[in-house]
Amino acid sequence: MSESTELRGPGGASAQSPGTTRAREKPGRTGKRKRYTSERSRAEAKLGLMLAAPAAIVLLLVTGYPILQAVYQSFFNLRLTDRENAYFNWGANYVTVLSDPLWWQTLGFTLLITVVTVAVELVLGFFFAMVMLNAMKGVRGPIRTIILVPYGIITVVAAFSWKYAFDLGTGFVGTWFGIEGFDWFGNFWSSFAVISLAEIWKTTPFISLLMLAGLAQIPGDMVEAATVDGASWWQRLTRVILPNMKSAIMVALMFRTLEAFRIFDSVFVMTQGANGTATVSSLAYDQTISQLQTGLGSAVSVLLFLCVGLICLLFIKGFRVNLGDSRG
Repeated sequence: MSESTELRGPGGASAQSPGTTRAREKPGRTGKRKRYTSERSRAEAKLGLMLAAPAAIVLLLVTGYPILQAVYQSFFNLRLTDRENAYFNWGANYVTVLSDPLWWQTLGFTLLITVVTVAVELVLGFFFAMVMLNAMKGVRGPIRTIILVPYGIITVVAAFSWKYAFDLGTGFVGTWFGIEGFDWFGNFWSSFAVISLAEIWKTTPFISLLMLAGLAQIPGDMVEAATVDGASWWQRLTRVILPNMKSAIMVALMFRTLEAFRIFDSVFVMTQGANGTATVSSLAYDQTISQLQTGLGSAVSVLLFLCVGLICLLFIKGFRVNLGDSRG
């Protein structure tokens, strides 16, 4: 008969050492303690849900119905001028779109302009955020205003401004470089350069705002401690500042990438997709509005939606950050 290794006191109660008692009281060592929620916390959570529910319902109706309608129409051979002869084609629209070289061309250009503009905007946005954070108090307000002004301009208005600045008839940029007769929108690479510059100028302030919010969350004593320890500027940047800004960088990159991937206004105003500058959004517009091919246009829109969802998934899985922690 085996003997018990546990000491028991009077009445059969087991006696434990103080160290064992303390170890069991700490949930971090033996397991997670159930989180206790007070009545006040539950009441506040319930009130928050009640207040947010109307807006959430309206948002789902406004955005959910068009998405479901697009998915439904994408499975039909449907043309707005011939709705009577529409029929269910079992997803043939997706085969048509994916087998057409125009889809892959527009997807390639969309990815190209997304990668280039987001990369440049991230570097410039971080630089401007550092400038806004470290500017002297007397000039901090004017500097922030100057940096953030482009983001307050409507995208279409900004696109027309850049178009008139580079247009062959009304442009003045060519005179600055001594090439007055150069047609900026006459070939692919110059059109791509102008569109990219317009996007970078317009949306870099958005990146700056998010980077500034991330920089403000970094404890100043942490950077000072690294400086006292003899860390160089580059070491402070790569080992202290950037690691503590991981969440802010992820949010900035994700939102800006999604916006850049859906670019439409600048392309439509400047080139209307000429010279190989058509994007996925402009392709969906051409199929749905210009050619009235609702079925094909809906299929392109659904594919665009899937690409956006895939981008979100890649960012969330790739960065592996806890968005509840402001420092990442």
